[in-house]
Amino acid sequence: MVSLKELWERETIDGIRNVIRKPPGLGPGDDSAVIPSLGGDIIACVDSVTFARHFPKGMKYEELGWTAAAVSISDLAAMGAVPLGLLAALTMPPDLDSSSLYDIMAGMDACAEAFDTYIYGGDTKFGCGAVSCTAIGSMEGRKPMLRSGAKPGDIVAVTGSLGSAAAGFFAIEKNISGVPATSLMTPVPRVAEGIALSSSGGVTSCIDLSDGLAEGARSICGASRVGMDIHMDFLPEGDGVDTVFSKAGVRKEDMMLYWGGDYELLFTFDKDKRETLYDHDIDFSIIGIVTNDHAPYINYEDKREVMGNGWY
Repeated sequence: MVSLKELWERETIDGIRNVIRKPPGLGPGDDSAVIPSLGGDIIACVDSVTFARHFPKGMKYEELGWTAAAVSISDLAAMGAVPLGLLAALTMPPDLDSSSLYDIMAGMDACAEAFDTYIYGGDTKFGCGAVSCTAIGSMEGRKPMLRSGAKPGDIVAVTGSLGSAAAGFFAIEKNISGVPATSLMTPVPRVAEGIALSSSGGVTSCIDLSDGLAEGARSICGASRVGMDIHMDFLPEGDGVDTVFSKAGVRKEDMMLYWGGDYELLFTFDKDKRETLYDHDIDFSIIGIVTNDHAPYINYEDKREVMGNGWY
């Protein structure tokens, strides 16, 4: 038998899909599920953060709570959904101060408030230290953006900038001053951008970048059975990336492609519908093109290298 630590997350999800029944609507495999109902499709997702993996040096409990809510709201944003409500499940060490638990919930509520929604309930248990957040959303009549619609010739683009969260982490670890850690401690989901992208009618696929640009590109390529050519020189560089590279020698490729934590949106769009995106006042950077290959490639310093396994 293969242990979980030997499997990548995507392989684990594929295995789970093989042992559960296929539901109506849209089940595992995208950023959120699409659940049919008489009142219209429900968009739902769940994500977790843990003390062991998502609590960097210097983070406050309120910021951990904010992050727990933000990661799920970001999954709604990738579909183009409007957040309607959150549910929280906390597994906390028995010796944790009760005030710390309340700080986590206050941070979650602050994030919910920032996106005009509320926490409607949840659960608490003793355990190793984890916060799971379920987010419910609505498309309000729009079609959800999926990972599976990219076509050769489409343009690859990204909102915002890349590498800021990684730069903040390495600046803390290596005691580099002058690098903000805001993106790391309180990530901001791109809800408004997701709604605008889904409203434009020009987007063919979309994913959030919680796991990094390379993983996001691999996911779209796998779901759409296409390839990508992405150019390193086109990537919008985040705050602190150059400083961390200069002072600590951390490669920009590692921070901008592989580290994750930026919660931007990676998307593809029909090249003939570019103006519809500009009409919706969306701030984005074009970083490449969809190809007939089987994987995403990064073009950098006269080299063209695959960013990971393709769909074959």
